[in-house]
Amino acid sequence: MLTVLLVDDDAEFTDVACTIIEFLGHEVLTASTLAEAREWLSKESFDHILLDFMLPDGSGLHLMESLQPEQNTRVTLITGHPSVKGIIKDMCGPNIDYLVKPIQREDLESVLQGKKQPASKRSTSAITRHFGQLIGESAPMQELYKLIGRVSKTKANVMLLGESGVGKEVVAAAIHEASDCEGTYVATNCGAFSKELIGSELFGHEKGAFTGAVGRKEGVFEQAENGTLFLDEITEMPIDMQPNLLRVLENKVVIRVGGTKAMPVNCRVVSATNRSMEEIAESKVLREDIYFRLAVFPITIPPLRERKEDIPLLAEYFINQLNEENGSQFRWQSVQLEKLQAYDWPGNVRELRHFVHRAAIMSDPEGSDIELPKTIESPFAKKQTLSTGLKAGRTIEEVEKELIYATLEKVDGNKTTAAEMLGISTKTLYNRLHAYGDLNSDSE
Repeated sequence: MLTVLLVDDDAEFTDVACTIIEFLGHEVLTASTLAEAREWLSKESFDHILLDFMLPDGSGLHLMESLQPEQNTRVTLITGHPSVKGIIKDMCGPNIDYLVKPIQREDLESVLQGKKQPASKRSTSAITRHFGQLIGESAPMQELYKLIGRVSKTKANVMLLGESGVGKEVVAAAIHEASDCEGTYVATNCGAFSKELIGSELFGHEKGAFTGAVGRKEGVFEQAENGTLFLDEITEMPIDMQPNLLRVLENKVVIRVGGTKAMPVNCRVVSATNRSMEEIAESKVLREDIYFRLAVFPITIPPLRERKEDIPLLAEYFINQLNEENGSQFRWQSVQLEKLQAYDWPGNVRELRHFVHRAAIMSDPEGSDIELPKTIESPFAKKQTLSTGLKAGRTIEEVEKELIYATLEKVDGNKTTAAEMLGISTKTLYNRLHAYGDLNSDSE
């Protein structure tokens, strides 16, 4: 039996965690502030401390100063923001465990028993694919699943925004799957066709409409009847072709190239671009009237660096997929998954998949050990940093402050939502803002 100190100001989380810890057969005491935790440490010795990163009266990391080396107390830091994990690791070294909220019973059991995360043992069929397509259990992905679930109950057109490699086509397929529509899913890339051919691709053509048109062809709008049409790289469509697309979106009819008959079409249009909404407006690559027709419900897909806790799950899925295809039995080691999780993956899921494939090719097909390439970084991937500007070598207070303001900016200043994303109470957030001299931090 262990004696555990749980330091967290989230009363609901504390109640649940205490119940789990006691069920596992351990004794648990609680503190909601640094001051209370220091008082406990002055009176008691603990085998394990579960320590929240942000507390009402300061960062949980400051409690480390009160620990005596001879006590051999193990520490697990808890945070509600996945990007903090790597920063804490740089500050505190490798002997600190980490948990990212929401926390499951298995997570607590693992850290209290001192177990490393097990190497991959699941088949691809054992890994949940949401809407039959998407992999990930992080908070950003849960929010994405919620948006997909809601828009799928409507017929609204959707525009997917996100960096290259985040999986926009997979999300489009997930929306189609969730919509339970009668028609098929049809995908086309608006940047892959010349100005002369894109009209034929979208709207079809009649026999003899142009040189090489030896027969009649249905365009993708007709092919996706009663289903979903995915228009990738929509901002790469020639500007003078966009009025033709607008007429189809407004009137729900197409006229094939070389034809005169207007044919009704009925499909949801999901478009995608790696440009931001601001860039679309400033660069004028997409007409405003087209944008409002396509982006009835815009969805921004999170980059992989903002959902790093999903990286081991994706790596497991990709290696198991290769195992099933090639009859191999490769298994990740915990230290390898930690290395993958520490990298920012500027090429996102596409880059991770490519890296796993490369590692599998390098490895001995007769064994189970995976040999990692000497470098993770792709020669084509731009070096990126977290949008919060977090990096090693900064003070705890600087990390906290930038993380809080970056989160507030992301949620348009909604303090309740920001507190939930950070894994802290709203009161703690207000206390922090007040300490920063934010005059707008007073609770209403």
